[in-house]
Amino acid sequence: MARRHAQKDEAEINITPMLDIVFIMLIFFIVTTSFIKETGADITKPTAISSENKPRGNILVGLRSNGEVWMNGGPIDLNQVRTYVERALAENPEGKVVLIADKGARTGDLVQVMDQIKLAEVSDISISADLPAGS
Repeated sequence: MARRHAQKDEAEINITPMLDIVFIMLIFFIVTTSFIKETGADITKPTAISSENKPRGNILVGLRSNGEVWMNGGPIDLNQVRTYVERALAENPEGKVVLIADKGARTGDLVQVMDQIKLAEVSDISISADLPAGS
């Protein structure tokens, strides 16, 4: 008796369409994601009833309660604030400068940071605050 070898049709899964969809989704998420450069400092903002949301694309400068100035994820020297803000404005001319000061920061430190930002030819500086709870 001759043995017959049954040929089984093995089903193959074509993953090319799935890879195409994943690639398109990756491009979509990259294009729609806005990249925000945070200050990198842990800051407790004061609350204000008159606070309002600003659109994205801001240049953030952080001031901690101990007088440290933070920008782009790390501490910087007070004398470097002007240079960092000028570079950020060159990259994003439409950006607005937002100063995020800790509620325990000294007024003198706040004024010095604002002076450095003004020296970078920024006319409009916003100071960040949170809305009070329940507002």
